[in-house]
Amino acid sequence: MSSGHVDAVARFTAEWQRSLRSTRFVPPSLADYVPDGAQARVEVLTDLVRIDLRARWAASLGKRISEYCKEFPEVEHSPELADLACEEFLARRRTVALGIEDFLAEYPDLAAEVRARLAAFAIDDTSAGIAETTEAVAALADLAPGHRIDDFDLLTDLGSGVLGRVFLARQRSMQRLVAVRLSAGRAGAPHTMAQLDHPHIVRVFDQRVLGAPESAEQALHTAAEPRLVYMQYLPGGTAIGVLEQRRIGPESAGGALLLRAIDAAMEAKGEIRPSDSSVRAEIEGLSWPETVAWVGRRLADALDHAHHHGVLHHDIKPANVLFTAEGIPKLADFALREAGPRPAAADSTERTDHSLPYRSPEQLAKLLDPAAPAPGARSDIYSLGVLLWEMLTGTTPFEDAPGPTAADIYSTMLAERRAGVSADALARLPADTPAALRRVLLECLHADPKRRWRNGSELAGQLDLCLDAHARELVDPSPTSLAYRSRGWLVPWAAVCIGVPNVLASVYNIRLNQSLIIDRMSAVDQQKFETIGLVHNLIFFPIGAMLLIYLTRRVLTVEYRLARGREYSARTLAKARRDTLLMGDWAVLVPFAVWMIAGIVGPTWLALSGIELPPKTFLHFFTAQVVCAVIVLAYPFFPAALFAVRSVYPRLLARGGIGPGDERQLRNLARRANFYLGAAASVPLLGVASATFVDANDLGLVIVPVRALSVGGILAFVVTYRMFRLLEADLLALARTIPQRTR
Repeated sequence: MSSGHVDAVARFTAEWQRSLRSTRFVPPSLADYVPDGAQARVEVLTDLVRIDLRARWAASLGKRISEYCKEFPEVEHSPELADLACEEFLARRRTVALGIEDFLAEYPDLAAEVRARLAAFAIDDTSAGIAETTEAVAALADLAPGHRIDDFDLLTDLGSGVLGRVFLARQRSMQRLVAVRLSAGRAGAPHTMAQLDHPHIVRVFDQRVLGAPESAEQALHTAAEPRLVYMQYLPGGTAIGVLEQRRIGPESAGGALLLRAIDAAMEAKGEIRPSDSSVRAEIEGLSWPETVAWVGRRLADALDHAHHHGVLHHDIKPANVLFTAEGIPKLADFALREAGPRPAAADSTERTDHSLPYRSPEQLAKLLDPAAPAPGARSDIYSLGVLLWEMLTGTTPFEDAPGPTAADIYSTMLAERRAGVSADALARLPADTPAALRRVLLECLHADPKRRWRNGSELAGQLDLCLDAHARELVDPSPTSLAYRSRGWLVPWAAVCIGVPNVLASVYNIRLNQSLIIDRMSAVDQQKFETIGLVHNLIFFPIGAMLLIYLTRRVLTVEYRLARGREYSARTLAKARRDTLLMGDWAVLVPFAVWMIAGIVGPTWLALSGIELPPKTFLHFFTAQVVCAVIVLAYPFFPAALFAVRSVYPRLLARGGIGPGDERQLRNLARRANFYLGAAASVPLLGVASATFVDANDLGLVIVPVRALSVGGILAFVVTYRMFRLLEADLLALARTIPQRTR
């Protein structure tokens, strides 16, 4: 490597060190240090990525190798790509309880090389976490409120489980209430949770490895080191209490049902219900399906944040969803389950595991066969879908029958999930469940991970859509609605939207030219004019039609194939959504350009053909063409754009992959609509203005078409303004549902 390249790496390293020491932490931009050139660029880029990756994970700004490959395609072809993947694994392993197989599932193409490299360094899954011993669990059972452990006075027993005992405690040094978990082992979990700073993830403050505390020496005398983790205390209970309320109370209570469950949990702890809470007021105004979507949207956002930092949950269940006093949900216990596979012949404790109903098909397959592929991020999407379905209906979507052995239970559950949600389960959905929420949850529960939402951000965006009545009616309209029935009419509707204004403009143009130009020609010149006009139209209009078909080709093909079950990548769908929002513009700009070009080419062609015309005739001809061009610029846009937004775009939006770019495109279309509305308002004025170029003696010849244009333009503007308002409302409703995230 040349000295210049060494200097780039050194400067980048020094800049990272300065950033970490600075009070205003801003990571350096890797792109600023990458040199130009081919092989040298790849070589230096590899070193820069390695430095950037280590620094980012150390600063809890995790970035994946897959993200570097998207930003710098050369990385994907680097001979050291497998080494970089190993670097990512080791960097994440320092802060995350991450198993090798879980990691390799994210990079299947590199799995063999990465596994071989890690094996060479004797790195395996044995250090993923230390399970608690039987003696430790028994000793923890002797703990009780009143003990003092380290800096904490234990106040109330909040429960126990496979992860240890949880107490409400007062931290003496900070004089605050915290939740304290006491266990022996699982050293990686607190590091994992502590790096996840998100409003919908339970905040872990710190962990401590304890010696033998004098106040509870007997209780914590175990073979493993006692460990204390303290975290944010949430008084609103868990989703278990919400499910209990759902089973005994009617869903017609709406958001009040959620608040009742939270108030009951707070009353049991002696907490006081908050007053004048805007969040509680918002929840109380929601229907029950909207409440489920409201909760799910926040949990999906939490999953997205965790997945972006390389942390998978793999244990989503009601006990791990906690609520604040206001009703805000938070996800707890990230990555606390064992990373390694377990055999199918599990004991009776495993068979009564409360997590089982929420396991994804991949997790169940892994329990049956340790060699099966490791569950990925979409496994959490599935588990969250099961939990939200249970909140919505009061029961899980699957009837999990008992079996004599754990293997039988897993096999039965796996078969049920692969068969999909039954008609009986669908019938249990509340009557007021929006079609959008039904669709979103069924997408979560696909047996094939590739058919689920790609990530928590996608799911959050879809649940946002379920909370907006206008937007969800656009995306999932009633089967009896016009928007639903008109699906598949794209080509006929576009032909009408574009054809009718162009025909009307042609009629106006012919009438005007007939009176001012053609009737004053000789018979021979009239025949030449008609021939030139015919050839003119046979050239320009087919060119315009072919150009329109070419510009809308992606929308036409994707919309047609989606209706027949074809799947597309997120990138293709994003391009199709962009093109759909441009359909209205193309419907007017292409004909406008054709009319304007024809206004220049036509008179030139007439002059070259030998037809002698007065100079003022050319001005009349071009003026008429401009008026026609404005007609086709103003009127086709709104019916074309409205159809695209109501019948085509929502079907693409329902496929997911939406993001801030989509929101910008929607708002840009709303701004462009103002321009086209102005064009529609100008048509009557242009008609009157064009008459000023006509001699006073000829006004009687053109007064009828000008009058028809002016009156018709005013009536058309009224209709256009109504469509403008409808389009504006639709665009703003869709824009509200698109998530805006900055990490």
